Amino acid sequence: MARAVRFAPLLLAPLALASARADEAARPEHPAAEAAHVCLDQRERRAEIETGKVVRLSAAIRAAKSRMAGTVVRARLCRGKDGLVYVLTVLARDGKVARITVDAVKGTLVGGR
Repeated sequence: MARAVRFAPLLLAPLALASARADEAARPEHPAAEAAHVCLDQRERRAEIETGKVVRLSAAIRAAKSRMAGTVVRARLCRGKDGLVYVLTVLARDGKVARITVDAVKGTLVGGR
């Protein structure tokens, strides 16, 4: 029984993630949020990272976890109105999903919802 309880979060996380993605797909994105960020493709991401101007993704994740404890289920490098940002989707332990924005150059929190 103790083993089942210990692994329950690992078993439930994919279900919560699937539910969060279904909710995200079902509701239309906020038009202002979509216009605010243009996310980079793999080639563009690699080029930006190679310049050495952006912080590591791990630093952005640490900054996001300072705002909300949970698991980062999606990370994107995007161009925002003020420069490059990481847009991180975080799944909290209580099942809530938040989108947290971290400045990709400074590694500081920009915003979240």
